[in-house]
Amino acid sequence: MAIVDTRIETADGPAAAADGRLRRPTGRAPSEPKAYVGWLFIAPNLLGVLAFTFVPLISVVLLSFTRWNLVSGFGGIEFVGLDNFLAVFRDPTFWRSLLTTIAYAGVAVPLTLVVGLALALALNRDIPARGLLRAAFFVPYIVNIVAIGMTWQMLLDPEAGLVNQVLGVFGAENLPQWFASSNWALPALILVTIWSQAGYANLIYLSALQDAPTQLYEAARIDGAGRWASFRTITWPSLLPTTVFLLVTLFVGISQTFGMIALITNGGPGDSTTTLSFYMYQTSFQFYRFGYASAVGLVTFIGIFAIMLLMWRAQRGRALHD
Repeated sequence: MAIVDTRIETADGPAAAADGRLRRPTGRAPSEPKAYVGWLFIAPNLLGVLAFTFVPLISVVLLSFTRWNLVSGFGGIEFVGLDNFLAVFRDPTFWRSLLTTIAYAGVAVPLTLVVGLALALALNRDIPARGLLRAAFFVPYIVNIVAIGMTWQMLLDPEAGLVNQVLGVFGAENLPQWFASSNWALPALILVTIWSQAGYANLIYLSALQDAPTQLYEAARIDGAGRWASFRTITWPSLLPTTVFLLVTLFVGISQTFGMIALITNGGPGDSTTTLSFYMYQTSFQFYRFGYASAVGLVTFIGIFAIMLLMWRAQRGRALHD
């Protein structure tokens, strides 16, 4: 008696028997891509990081132990050991710049977080033109720094600026001189910084509020909790990791602000807005003390890194989702 083959061959899949069982395909499985293909895809990014991050970082570390003024060429590099670092800690201008940086970032960062969180809580509700308002508050963060500087210089002009004109309408006397005054230049710079960075904090907080645990809010509403109690016990703990992230990123960014200071105040009047980043620029590209400027930069980097670690460790175990 002849045996009938009941297997069914398919063109684009494994053959199947009449009883539904799959037969092992006879063709060769497609080969996996070679490892070098992945390296080729990421090579441009790796080269960029190597050329513009690691090489400058290593150069700063090496130059911090030398005395070099650039004019003398590479042959004029002189190894001085720890002399630059000792000079940094004896430099009164360095300490003034450090205090200015702490005052600048220490005020601008918390106020930016407060303004960003307030905007996020307001824009997280169902209000008219919510999408347009979200975009409008984010625009200052992506606007070119030159446009920001020129706009605020005109707004805060002591004589013809719109801000002082409005204050004068309301009867204010002894109007602030803003960027022309050593007492008002730093507060004005903080104001501009908050205006330009609050949209970024608002966007990050909005994304975190979208992931807030809604079931906890429903339970709190059933228990009779008000808005403040819900914010204190649910919203804020759930936003704590986001707040720490913003603290770190904003502190690093604001403490290293250079373009806005160079464009608007140039470190003045006097040295009232000379932060560490601007002091490094002056030391290196105005006075050609590249070794000393590298030491200042390395000390600044170590200080910022230590503060970042303290912020991170302070929030561990306190988040709602931990």
